[in-house]
Amino acid sequence: MHRNRGLWWTIVALLVATAGLALAKGAPRSVVSPSEGIQWADAGVPGVSIAAVQGDMKKGASHFYLRYGTGFVAPLHHHSPDHYVTVVSGTLLLTVDGKEYRLTPGSYFELTGKALHAAKVEGDQPAVMFVDARGPWDVVLEKSADARP
Repeated sequence: MHRNRGLWWTIVALLVATAGLALAKGAPRSVVSPSEGIQWADAGVPGVSIAAVQGDMKKGASHFYLRYGTGFVAPLHHHSPDHYVTVVSGTLLLTVDGKEYRLTPGSYFELTGKALHAAKVEGDQPAVMFVDARGPWDVVLEKSADARP
C-alpha cells in the first residue's frame, strides 16, 4: 500500500508540474513600447532608418518601424518575406504592378510572394511605416522592370 501511495504522489506531482508549464506557456503577456523609448538606427541606406520593436529582423519574423527621409526614392525591388505594412505618418507613393498608390497615414498594404515594388516620399515630411515581416528582412534590388525574383 505504501508503494502505491508513493506512485500516486509521483503521478500527482508530475501532473501539477505539467499543468504549471502549460499555464506558463499560455500566460498573458504584455509588451509596451512608448514612442520615446523606441530606438532608431541607420538602415545602411542613405535616408532610411529602422526601429525594431519585436523579433530579430536578420533571423526571422519581426515587427519594426521603417522611416524614409524626405525626398527618399526606393527603386524597383522586392523582399523575400511576406510583409504587411501600415503607414504611420507622411505620404508614401507606392508603385506595384505598374500602378502608383498615394498612401497617407492609416493606409495599409501587403506584399507577398516577393512582389516587385518601388516607393518614394511625397511632401516635406518623412514617411514612417510599421512593418510586420514574416521572415528575415532583406532588400533585393531589381535590374529592370522585366526582372522577376
